[in-house]
Amino acid sequence: MITHPGIHPSAIVDPSAKLAEGVRVGAFSIIGPEVSIGAGTVIGSHVVIEGPTTIGRDNRIYNFAAIGGDPQDKKFHGERTELVIGDNNHIREYATIHRGTADDNSITRIGNDNLVMCYVHIAHDCIVGNHCILANAAALAGHAHVDDHAILGGYSLVHQFCKIGAHAFTAMGSVINRDVPPYTMVAGEYAEPKGINSEGLKRRGFSPERIASIKRGFRTIYKSGLPLAEARAELKKAAEAGDADLALLVDFIDRSERSLIR
Repeated sequence: MITHPGIHPSAIVDPSAKLAEGVRVGAFSIIGPEVSIGAGTVIGSHVVIEGPTTIGRDNRIYNFAAIGGDPQDKKFHGERTELVIGDNNHIREYATIHRGTADDNSITRIGNDNLVMCYVHIAHDCIVGNHCILANAAALAGHAHVDDHAILGGYSLVHQFCKIGAHAFTAMGSVINRDVPPYTMVAGEYAEPKGINSEGLKRRGFSPERIASIKRGFRTIYKSGLPLAEARAELKKAAEAGDADLALLVDFIDRSERSLIR
């Protein structure tokens, strides 16, 4: 056990853990070996953090969260793998986030400024970008990627290896078994595209002109009747003419491995 002014007397902190200035650890929490926690981060009560895990600055991890546990993968046999969490994230009660596996890059990674609500599960090898919201009980299976500013509604389920594009929105209870393009709003079991996330784009300062262009891109993919390769070619023309938003769509199509949600 180590002495630190922010550690509750009932907490257990491994001697190898590194806690920066201003870190607070609540009652009955356990901080394991090879855990590094950045300045200003607050750990609630009854939290378990296992290593190797690196947590950045000014995060808030609430009561009963389980962070950095072994991956739920039968191929895992104790290899050294990691969890890396950035800065200014809020991780709410009973959330679970697991380390990576050697079958991928051995790292589960969470970016900055994310809100991870109660009972969310982020499995091994997932990558979550910045400014994302994962609402209550949303679950990411292994190797899923969630890009910046995406929002997953409560009880959304994301199949392993799926990608959720930037600014996408999944409605409550969505079951996602293929990739969701940027800006796209999906709903249902299995989820289907319903339009673009116009309200979210407005809130983030997208101009009416940019939103109109993104709508045209959505129609090219989903309403034109074109095969995806031809729709991509149309989007590529607009991207090469300087439309950065449609360039993001083209890049996502090129990165898609499970095919786009249809």
